[in-house]
Amino acid sequence: MPVLTRLIPSPVVVDIRPGALDDLATILSDQRIAPSGRLAFAISGGSGKVLRERFAPAFPEADWFCDADGTIDGAVRLADSIKKAGRYDAVVGLGGGKVIDCAKYAAARVGLPLVAVATNLANDGLCSPVATLDNDAGRGSYGVPNPIAIVIDLDVIREAPVRFVRAGIGDVICKISAVADWELSHRENGEQVDGLAAAMARQAAEAVLRHPGGVGDDAFLTTLSEALVLCGISMSVAGDSRPASGACHEISHAFDLSFPKRSALHGEQCGLGGAFATFLRGDHETAGHMTEVLHRHGLPVLPDEIGFTVDEFVQVVEFAPSTRPGRYTILEHLDLSTDQIRDAYADYAKAIGS
Repeated sequence: MPVLTRLIPSPVVVDIRPGALDDLATILSDQRIAPSGRLAFAISGGSGKVLRERFAPAFPEADWFCDADGTIDGAVRLADSIKKAGRYDAVVGLGGGKVIDCAKYAAARVGLPLVAVATNLANDGLCSPVATLDNDAGRGSYGVPNPIAIVIDLDVIREAPVRFVRAGIGDVICKISAVADWELSHRENGEQVDGLAAAMARQAAEAVLRHPGGVGDDAFLTTLSEALVLCGISMSVAGDSRPASGACHEISHAFDLSFPKRSALHGEQCGLGGAFATFLRGDHETAGHMTEVLHRHGLPVLPDEIGFTVDEFVQVVEFAPSTRPGRYTILEHLDLSTDQIRDAYADYAKAIGS
């Protein structure tokens, strides 16, 4: 019998709205998530205490763990703590990206589903099949299952530092460049492109790129939240990070590795990297639109806006391909020399009017 469809790993619950956390107890009582009500909450040791004070009374059977510090060691400690403490239906990651990535890894390690309750929108990790964690070598990506549920309370998102919301915009918009890199690799090397994954990532990026609202609008925050969720699911559809990560992410990784104590937020670097990569691809119209929208939302489009010189940016772009061996993007395709990168950057800066 021919295969007529395919199963896509995706959350059974996605709740994005103002006041969503007020109904967290109802959401988590879903028989598909926690039939016995036994939950392990993963929070940070800092801001997580406030969240615990708010929600602990509603979950008398839950246990709370403060090991989620964004490191692989913390994630392993969290998994060990959960395993020793007892039997649970699910792990609930309650906090920002570091907390959720730790919780994703720990949940996978102990074989439990994860509920991601995001308190900011800094990147697409809240629904991706990847946990990004700090380790002795810098930072690593670890494959994990998608969350079984996603809860995003827009009232809570507005309370987070606005920079974290803006970073999420950069991480979504750069998918335009990432998908274009994937299609370039298909044309040049025959790499297979999953059309559904590419469509999900690209349309998520287009929705944010073309939305007229800002970070204070519920309508815009809803679109951004949905886009981040769709980008995460697109990676599950593809089986890797290809629809969400191209030259834009290579440049961001190069910032992190070259200047670990000075690098900006992941989404800030990805937005800048995606705009520059799109310009390198020769799509100056799209690059111009991307930089216009990034600037409108207060995001950087030039390296000096995140504290880097032109020479340092050239160094980053030159190093970027080595951060993802085997991945083919516009950077590998052009294989520019140092002087050529410098010239291309000068053209880019001039074209965007800076």
